[in-house]
Amino acid sequence: MRQSIENNFTYHKPKEGQPEKYTAIREKAKELAYLMDQECPNNREKSLAITKLEESVMWANASIARN
Repeated sequence: MRQSIENNFTYHKPKEGQPEKYTAIREKAKELAYLMDQECPNNREKSLAITKLEESVMWANASIARN
């Protein structure tokens, strides 16, 4: 557990190739966010869906950075 805590709460300087991965993930998520904005009515569920998409991008990027 201590190793996970240290890893999860430490700054991880981007390694070669990682920034491009972050960008690719953000761009695909942005496409999906625009699709949801276009197709879904404005309501709580749409807001939650977009929030969860933002969270998904964050965790995907953390996966790249931490490993």
